[in-house]
Amino acid sequence: MSNFQQDIKTASGKLFVGIAWCLAWGEQRQPQFDIKELHQMREALHAGTDIPEKMRSLLEQVKQLETLKFPKTLDELKLLAEQHSILWNSRIGLVYGGATKIKQYVFEAAKLPDIRGASALLDRINLSDLPAFFNKNPESILYNYTIQCQEVRTWLNDNFPNEPKFSDALIPELIIYSTGGNILAFCPAAFADDLANAIEKRYTEETLAANSCAVADTFRLMETRFGLLQDPIENNFWLERYRQEYNKPLVRAYFGNLEKKPNEPCISDPVSVEEAFANRKSFNELTTKLAILFNQRRSGNDFPDRPSRRYPPMFETHPYLRRDEGDRRSAVAIVQPPLLPSESQFSEVSARKRRVGDRAKTGLAKTPEWYKNTGLEWQPGIIEGWVDKFEEFLQKNSEQCQQYYQTCQQDDVKIAKSLTHLGNVSNGFVAYIYADGNNMGGFIQKICTTPEKYKEFSEDVANATEYAVYQALAYNLHPRQIRGIKDPDSRWQDGDFIHPFEIITIGGDDIILIVPASQALAIAKMIGEQFEKILLKQVSLAGVEIQGNYHTKQSEKPIDLKKCHRYSSEKAELSQCQLSISSGVLITAYNTPIYYAKNLYEQLLKSAKSKAKKLRKYGYCGGTVDFLVLKAVTMISSDIDEFRKQALIKNPEVKIKDIHTPTLKLYAAPYTLHELGGLIETIDALNKAKFPRSQLYQIRDLLERGKHTAILNYRYFRVRLQQGQQELKEKFEEAWCQPKEQNNKGNLAPWMSILEPGETTYETIWRELVDLYDFIETSEDSGTSQERLVTQEAD
Repeated sequence: MSNFQQDIKTASGKLFVGIAWCLAWGEQRQPQFDIKELHQMREALHAGTDIPEKMRSLLEQVKQLETLKFPKTLDELKLLAEQHSILWNSRIGLVYGGATKIKQYVFEAAKLPDIRGASALLDRINLSDLPAFFNKNPESILYNYTIQCQEVRTWLNDNFPNEPKFSDALIPELIIYSTGGNILAFCPAAFADDLANAIEKRYTEETLAANSCAVADTFRLMETRFGLLQDPIENNFWLERYRQEYNKPLVRAYFGNLEKKPNEPCISDPVSVEEAFANRKSFNELTTKLAILFNQRRSGNDFPDRPSRRYPPMFETHPYLRRDEGDRRSAVAIVQPPLLPSESQFSEVSARKRRVGDRAKTGLAKTPEWYKNTGLEWQPGIIEGWVDKFEEFLQKNSEQCQQYYQTCQQDDVKIAKSLTHLGNVSNGFVAYIYADGNNMGGFIQKICTTPEKYKEFSEDVANATEYAVYQALAYNLHPRQIRGIKDPDSRWQDGDFIHPFEIITIGGDDIILIVPASQALAIAKMIGEQFEKILLKQVSLAGVEIQGNYHTKQSEKPIDLKKCHRYSSEKAELSQCQLSISSGVLITAYNTPIYYAKNLYEQLLKSAKSKAKKLRKYGYCGGTVDFLVLKAVTMISSDIDEFRKQALIKNPEVKIKDIHTPTLKLYAAPYTLHELGGLIETIDALNKAKFPRSQLYQIRDLLERGKHTAILNYRYFRVRLQQGQQELKEKFEEAWCQPKEQNNKGNLAPWMSILEPGETTYETIWRELVDLYDFIETSEDSGTSQERLVTQEAD
C-alpha cells in the first residue's frame, strides 16, 4: 500500500468520504467526474484500495484539511488560504432541518392511539425517510426497509427533477446526524436549497399538518475547519484583536466568558484565550449560523429563491359540517362499530395518525377495514414502534430479557390499547416522565468543534438516552395482566398480558414516557443513572458503542457534597460525567386530560433543570428529578411554582424584634438522584415500621402549625411505634434531618435546615412521603432487581 493510500485510509471515517464526495462532485448540478468514477472513489476510500489518479489531488486537500494548524494571526490565515487554494475556493452545502412545534402536533388529540401514531409518523420521517434521501436504509432485525427507501428516493426525484437524478448526488456518508427530530448533513453546493425544500415538503405531504423547517447555506471547505471567514481575509476578527477585546460585553457574549468564579469548583478544563477563540472559530460557528437562519425561517421570514414558509397548511371548516374528534378539521370519514369499538370521526390528518398508531401497535402491514372504507389511499409504510425497538434490545441482551419477561412468553404480551389499560395495572394512576439533557449546549460549544465530533456526540447521546430508557423499563417493570376492563374501546380480555408502559418519544436527549405510578420514581432515577454510566462506558450492552470521552475533570477545589445532597451526603458518589438528565414526573389518575398533564410535567422538568443548574456551581454534574402527585385535577389551576409559593411556603406574617421566626417550606423537591434513592428508602422504612396512616396524615397537617409543634408531635408518635423505631431513625432522622451547624447534635426531624446569610429556612420531605406512600412499591423484588443491576455492572 502506498503512503498516499495509507494516509487516506487513516483519515476520519465516513464524513471524510462525504466531504471528498462533495469536492469531487463540484459546485454545479452536473458532476465534474462521471458518477461511476465517483462511486469507485467512494468504494476505494472505504476499502483502502487504489484511487483514480485524477482525483488524488482533491483527496489530498481533504486529508490536509484535518491536519491544518489553527492560524494565530491573520497573516498565517492568509498564507493557509494561498497554500490551499482548493480549500479556500471550493464550497460545500450544509443543511439543517426537522419538525417544529412537535408537541402541538402529537398532543392535539386526546386518545393514546392517535398520540402514538403522530409520534411514530414523525419518527419514521426523521429516522427512515430523510436518511433514505441519502441512500441510507435503517438497520433493523425485524423489517426490511429496501423497498420503502427506494420509494422515498423515487418521490425525491419526481418532486425535484434533475439530470443526473437528485438522489445520485447524495450518499450516506454526508449525514452528520439524523436524530431527535432533526437532521444535519452535507451535500454538493448546488443542491443545498433543494434538499432543504425536500425536507419541508416531505413532512408536509406525509403529516399534512405538522410544522417543519429546514435551512441551507454553502461554505468554503476551509470554513468547516476555521469557522466563518470573510473575503478579503484582512476583514476577519482574529486572535490578535480578540486578545485585546475579549472582556468587552459583546465579544464575551459571542465567544464565552473566560472569568472563573473563585469559590466554584472546576469540573472541566479551564479555557485559555486561544482555546476559547479556537473553539468558537470552528465548525461550531457554521451550525450556529444555520440555527439562526432556522429560527428566522421558522418565525416566518422569507428567504430568497425559496418558497415562503409564512403560510402553514390550512384546512377549511364549516359550521354545519361534522369535525374530527380533535374538533380542529372537518371530518372526511365516520367509522361505526364494529370496525372500531366506538363511533369515530376522522379528518384525513387524524385518520393517518390512527392508521400509523395501529401499525405501530400491531406491527402488521395489513390495511384495516375501517381505513379501507374511508377511501383514503395514503399508506404508512413500515412503522417500527418503540416497543419493537425495546424488544430488539431484549433479544440482544438476554439478562434484561429474562428479568423483564420472567415467566411470560414474549408472543403473549400485547401493547396497551389506551391509558385505561395502563391505569388498570397501577390502581388507576399512571405517571408521565418527561426528561431532557443538561449542559448539552455548553458541551457542544466547547467540545464539538468538527463535523466528526458532532457526529460522534449525536450518536453517543442518542444511544445512551435510548438504552438508558430500555434498561430502566426492563429492570423495574414486567408484563402485567389487565383485570376488570369495562372500557368499550377495549378489545383486550381479562387476563391478557400487556407491556405496562408507553414510550411516546425518545429523540436525542428528549424522553416522554407513560409508566405505572408505582415505579415512576425508580424508573426516572435509573434513567438518569444509566445515561451517565453508559456514556462513561461503565455498562456493557450489546449494540452500544460509546466513542467520546465524557468524564469530568478532577477539581482542584474539593467538592462539598453536603451542599449538593441533603440525604446522607457521605454516602453519595461523586458525579463523573459532564452530561446528565433531569426529569419531571407527574403522578396522576389515568383519566386526567393529556393536554393538562403535559402542561404540568413540562413545568416539573423546568424546575428540575433549574435545580441542576444551581447545583452545578457546587460541582454537581448529575441529574435531578422534580415530581408532583396530582390526586385531583382541581388541585392545581395552572402554575406549580406559584402553587408551592402560595400554599407550601409559610413566611412569618409578623417579625418580632430579637426573636428569630424562620421560614417554613413544606416540600423539598426537586431532588438529586442520590436524594431520590434516599426518599424511596425512607418510604420503605415507614412501611416496615408500620407507621399508622392516620398519624402520617396528622403530622403532615401539623407542619403548618410551626417548627416546634411538628417536631414535638413527630417525636411523640415515633416513640410509640411498636416496631421499626431504629430503622426509621437511621433512614429518616439521621439521614435527612441532621442540623447543618457545626457542634449541633440536636434533632430536627421532620425538618431539614437551609442555612442562608441572615436567615434559616426549614424544609421537610414529610408531605412528599405521605403523597407517595400509597404509590411506591417497596417489595423485596424491586430491591433484588437493583442488586442484579449492580452485579452486572461490576462484572
